[in-house]
Amino acid sequence: MRKSAKQSPIEIEKEQSNMASIVWKGYISFGLVSFPVKMFSAARAETVHFRMLHRKDLSRVKEVYYCAEENKPIERSDIVKGYETGNEEYVVVESEELKAIAPATESNMEIIQFVRQADVDPIYFERSYYVAPGDDISKPYVLFVKALEETKFHAIAKISMHSREHIVLIRALDDQLVLHTLFYEDELHPQNKQPGPPKNISTRKELDLASKLIHQLAAPFKPGEFHDSYRENVEKLIEQKKSGKKITLVPKPKPGKVVDLMEALRQSIKSSSGPATAEGKTKAKAPVAVKSGRRGKAA
Repeated sequence: MRKSAKQSPIEIEKEQSNMASIVWKGYISFGLVSFPVKMFSAARAETVHFRMLHRKDLSRVKEVYYCAEENKPIERSDIVKGYETGNEEYVVVESEELKAIAPATESNMEIIQFVRQADVDPIYFERSYYVAPGDDISKPYVLFVKALEETKFHAIAKISMHSREHIVLIRALDDQLVLHTLFYEDELHPQNKQPGPPKNISTRKELDLASKLIHQLAAPFKPGEFHDSYRENVEKLIEQKKSGKKITLVPKPKPGKVVDLMEALRQSIKSSSGPATAEGKTKAKAPVAVKSGRRGKAA
């Protein structure tokens, strides 16, 4: 990759993180039809990466693996994986043993069933990948994409990668395949779900005003309009400190006046002329605090 002299370290880091690399290579089996594919990461969380430094002299801090029993540092090659079976008792598992028991899904992704989009709750979605043809034999790939598009079905399959077997959803998007790894049901935490308030706590007039506000703010989703303001502020902070400029502080909104729910809804509708964009083209007033446990006044 060619680095431009005008590029900042942050811009170079972004380019390097966006370079495509194959994360899985194998076959998709669809009945008796099997065709090669390769997978690439479709998305990843972006953040500004900091180095850990010694405050005294700004030298790099190294991670050291330390043996508690011998009270000394050890090499990475001296480390093995162990599963704790009891108090300070372990079963050692070698990497070769894990490879030997890898399921067939390590190289072959077999379609298990087909589902409608509404059949899978978004709470199960984990990560997203682009699935491309594995070689020049792309006719089965194209056929599978077209079949998914016409039937409006998504495929459910299993795949082994990153030291675990995933349940995945495969769908057609823009004439190609996109794969989403899904959480297993036992990986969800329903115990963290909190009980909701009584359904009849809102009045009809409050619900009508809330519905009006929703329709007023409704708009097509345009991902390109949204930006990570915190990351942009960190990048700006770094550039300002690097060039010796004064740091720009971000103003924090002050709490608004405490009002009842009906009045808060009325103010929201009055102050909103439409959906606010990510660039802040629609100026929003500071949110107001709503009195708790009171019904709104009659409209």
